[in-house]
Amino acid sequence: MKRQIGVLVMSYGTPASMDQIEAYYTHIRRGNPPTGEQLQELTDRYEAIVGGVFPLRANTDKQASALQEALNRITAESGREAEFVCYQGLKHAAPFIEDGVSKMGEDGIREAVGIVLAPHYSVMSVGGYIKRAREKAEACGIRMKFVKSYHLHPALIEALSRRVAGKLDLFEEAGAVRDQVKVLFSAHSLPARILEMGDPYREQLLETSRAVAEQTGVSNWQFTWQSAGRTSEPWLGPDILDTLKELSVEQVEDVLVAPVGFVSDHLEVLYDLDIEAKAAAKELDMRLERIEMLNSDPLYIKALSESVIHAWEKE
Repeated sequence: MKRQIGVLVMSYGTPASMDQIEAYYTHIRRGNPPTGEQLQELTDRYEAIVGGVFPLRANTDKQASALQEALNRITAESGREAEFVCYQGLKHAAPFIEDGVSKMGEDGIREAVGIVLAPHYSVMSVGGYIKRAREKAEACGIRMKFVKSYHLHPALIEALSRRVAGKLDLFEEAGAVRDQVKVLFSAHSLPARILEMGDPYREQLLETSRAVAEQTGVSNWQFTWQSAGRTSEPWLGPDILDTLKELSVEQVEDVLVAPVGFVSDHLEVLYDLDIEAKAAAKELDMRLERIEMLNSDPLYIKALSESVIHAWEKE
C-alpha cells in the first residue's frame, strides 16, 4: 500500500449559498453578528456578481482537485511510493481549517503538508492559517509541514505574465499605445502596522510585480491596494479608487489591473474591481480592464504542486 500524504488546501472561504452569508459574516467578525445594514450591503454585493456566490466555492473545489491530480501524476512519474490526498480547510466557512485536519486524522493520515491559496506571506494572513492548522495537527498526531509562500515560483510568474501580455495586446488592437497603458498590480490591503512588525507581505508583492513587469517588458506600472477592512486603524494604501483619481489627473486613459495578490474569481475581484473600480474609471473617462484570474490554470497548479512536494521532501 502506498504511503498516504495529506495536503491541507487552505483558503479564506466563501458562503456556499445566499442564506449562509450572515453566518459567514459573523465568523469574520469574530462571533459578532453584523448590523442589518452591514448584512444587506454584503448581500447586495454577492447578488451583483454574475452567477452569484456558488462559482466562488466551485473554484476552490476545482483547484484542490487539480492539485491532487497533479501531485499524484508527479509522484507516479518519479516512481515514488506515495499517494497525495487533498483536504480543504477554510478560514471563515465550513469545512474550517480544523475540520480538514480532523478529517485527515480520521482517515489515518499521519504526515501532511499545508498550503494556502495565496502566494504571499503575512503573519496576519497565511501565518494565521498555519497557526490554526499546526495546533490542530499536533492535537491529532499529524506531522504537518507548511508552504509559507511561493510568490516567485517560475510557473506563477509565467502564468501572470501571459495574462498581462495578452491583455496589453488587446489594448493595442483597440488603438491604445502599449507603453501608455498603466499597469496596476494590486492585492488585498492589510493593517499598516504590519510594516512596523517587519512583515514580508508588501515586499513579496512588489517582488512578484517586478518579476512580471520584467518578463513582460512593462515599465509603466505601479502598485496599489484594494479591499481594505473598515476598522479604525490605518490600512496599507493608496487604495485603487484613489489611485485611479491620481492617474486621471495625470491624463492616463488606459489602465490594466493585475490583482497578483489573488488567485481566483471571488468577491474582491468580481465586485471590488469589476464593478466598483470599473464604475469609478468610467466616471473618470478611463478604460479599465483586468487580467483573468489564475483559478485552475495548469501553470498555477504546477506552482502549487511543486511547492507542496518541495516542502514534503524538505527535512
